[in-house]
Amino acid sequence: MDQVFVTGGSGFIGRALVRRLVKEDNAVRVLVRSEASAAVVASLGATPVRGRLNDPAAWRHEVEGSAVVFHLAAETDIAADRARHEYVTVQGTQAVVDAARAGRVARFVHCGTEAALLAGDPLVDIDETAPLRPDSAAAYCATKAIAEKIVLDANSSGFATVSIRPRFVWGPESFLIDGLAEAARAGQFAWIDGGRQTTDVTYVDNVVEGLMLGWRLGRPGQAYFITDQHRVVFREFMETMFDIYGVPTSPADMDTETAAREVPVPARWFLGQPCILRTGKAVAELGYEPIVSHVAGLAATKDWVTGARAASVTHP
Repeated sequence: MDQVFVTGGSGFIGRALVRRLVKEDNAVRVLVRSEASAAVVASLGATPVRGRLNDPAAWRHEVEGSAVVFHLAAETDIAADRARHEYVTVQGTQAVVDAARAGRVARFVHCGTEAALLAGDPLVDIDETAPLRPDSAAAYCATKAIAEKIVLDANSSGFATVSIRPRFVWGPESFLIDGLAEAARAGQFAWIDGGRQTTDVTYVDNVVEGLMLGWRLGRPGQAYFITDQHRVVFREFMETMFDIYGVPTSPADMDTETAAREVPVPARWFLGQPCILRTGKAVAELGYEPIVSHVAGLAATKDWVTGARAASVTHP
């Protein structure tokens, strides 16, 4: 049994990771800020550790003795201002890296994103040699790039750091899909230039598989793209999601010029550009392959939505 420390463990990807770690008989400690998050973590079989990301003095001792730190915490509200992204994503990452090093943790796995490479141009047929873009005009993208650089630059003898980069994470409980479905219901979502671009997506359990492989097999100081290896047409994928979520109307179309005026970055890039990533490095070095197929992921998502609806009727 390994002791594991997780930040962001009460979030969407974090919950799936904690479930996997507990299932595999690891002793899991999760940094939490609120009582609600502590209750979620405890319900998954992990030990909540109360504290704030940027106040490591309160929780640094809980990291000591861990075989690995999984760092998932970041500011995920793309509309938040730059100062907020800097505080949570950049300063928070530095605090966790420093705590892990001080606690003599051997491995550090960061949950990155392809967004750290976004600065305007589409990501088409790229691999991990493409540069990070800390100069991005989008605060979310720039700060995720800076955070990943902090992690990978910290790699040293006795402290191996790895970054796992999923793209467009989906599945049961996805806040991203939930948010887009709610926007569509409210008439606040439109297909940019028809929405016919090809994109990679990543089912949440496949992200977790990548994170676990990064821990066990990741080459120190390296980043890896992780996807479903099943590319989709964005509009067709989201129409399937909207159908599962019971969105009653079909969104309108928005041309590229209108989107440039009305849709801020990085939302315009996420929703209106193709994104095609190579996963050959993860396959060759980690032995990565998706553990949940696209079809199985759709079925699991539909089952979850159906169950959530039934629960809301039973307990209004």
